[in-house]
Amino acid sequence: MLLVLIAGAAQAVSIATPWNGQPLWWLQLLSLAALAGLLPGQTSARRAAVLGALFATAWLAGTWWWLFISMHVYGGLAAPLAVVAVLLLASALGLYYALASAIAWWLGRRSEVRGVLAFGAAWLLAELMRGVWFTGFPWGAGGYAHVQGPLTALAPWVGVYGIGFLAAVAAGLLATVARSLTASGREALGDLPHATRSPWFWVACGLWCVCVGAAHVLPAGDSRPTGAPLSVALLQGNIPQNEKFQAGSGIPQAIEGYARALRESGASLIVAPETAIPLLPAQLPAGYLETIGAHLAGRQQAALVGIPLGSYAEGYTNSVIGLGAAGVPYRYDKYHLVPFGEFIPPLFRWFTDLMQIPLGDFNRGRVDQASFAWRGQQLAPNVCYEDLFGEELARRFADPARAPTVLVNVSNIAWFGNSVAIDQHLQISRMRALELQRPMIRATNTGATALIDAQGQVQTMLPRHTRGVLEGKVQGHTGRTPFARWASAWGLGPLWGLAIAILLIAIALESRSRRA
Repeated sequence: MLLVLIAGAAQAVSIATPWNGQPLWWLQLLSLAALAGLLPGQTSARRAAVLGALFATAWLAGTWWWLFISMHVYGGLAAPLAVVAVLLLASALGLYYALASAIAWWLGRRSEVRGVLAFGAAWLLAELMRGVWFTGFPWGAGGYAHVQGPLTALAPWVGVYGIGFLAAVAAGLLATVARSLTASGREALGDLPHATRSPWFWVACGLWCVCVGAAHVLPAGDSRPTGAPLSVALLQGNIPQNEKFQAGSGIPQAIEGYARALRESGASLIVAPETAIPLLPAQLPAGYLETIGAHLAGRQQAALVGIPLGSYAEGYTNSVIGLGAAGVPYRYDKYHLVPFGEFIPPLFRWFTDLMQIPLGDFNRGRVDQASFAWRGQQLAPNVCYEDLFGEELARRFADPARAPTVLVNVSNIAWFGNSVAIDQHLQISRMRALELQRPMIRATNTGATALIDAQGQVQTMLPRHTRGVLEGKVQGHTGRTPFARWASAWGLGPLWGLAIAILLIAIALESRSRRA
């Protein structure tokens, strides 16, 4: 149990290390291989489920421990309750992985090779359940550790969950080899016992290598540059979260600071972060937005600015508006809302009443909202953790003529302090750039404000928790990756189908083995 807890903690570290924020793909594989290697030695499905639950709880709590900051420091929830809430969330979502571990143990009792494939499929199913069910909370999925490394080339083909599946299979294969070496003890290294003597083991290894190798060799769609590079300025206000909605500090600082930055920038496109303007338009000084828009239009500039919209009667939205461009006013309303932060799940009003979080119950927009057209580019906003849901961003690629050429993320991670959440979110944005072969520009309140190219590489980035303006150029891309094609048409359906098909085949083979 201690070993599996350590392995789970290592899985959390692999997404973004606390010391430099970088992912460690090899640590993700090794930590998952530790769990896969321990499962066959268990004496029952229940014991296997316990190991899976412990691994997942350590992994998930170690990934998003910073939720404690939002609930306790900024939400006012008592520290013990905040700790319990983080652990309860991690352990509840860890039940998916407990089930996956039990299934893998059961299907691998008579064949370790079958157990490896069942482990990969069951793990994929658990990741999909966590990412989709009950609005989904896929933060920290194992595939995010692979924005760098040998599995990176798979992103435009199968997305982060497909990478997670192949990583789980690789972990199972590594565990099988390790168990063989351990069991061989005094035997020569070349004389490996049990599973590694099976031709099916080497067939599985070969198929895995073919999949990864093909992703490196074959062209991943027809993504290509389009139009002239766009000069951009990304604003980072660095307004502390405990002051952001305060009338005597954060609000005037935002109103004055962002207006000045929007007027002074010479970039063609200026982007301000989520709720950069923390007031409704009706609460702003008279002509505030109109004056900024007219100034930008006169200089042939445009801006995307985060702002809440709506009224008490019609409800509120967490939105992005376009300023300066001629034609129909642009508005994007956040589609995928954060439970407890932006909407209150049924039966949980009592929990949110324990915290003091402003603007905690929003309406949501449509999933298929139009992009912001500017200087020959189609700019597709997404707000904060919306970029966790690649299958939803992919739906904007259903019509190639209207597909985004640049992705724009506006965020406010100040809720989580100066923590690894900033680095984790950066890796998430990098994965979306890889999946869709689109540059991602990120304007945030406290970090990571960055320019990411269409190959998922960070081109430039502001220091976190500083006030500043990041200037650079972004090259839009057109065309669609294989992931954009199938995910825009079927969502995550093909991956659900793959996982269920593998498990059904494994169950059929297990039944035949029992009868034999």
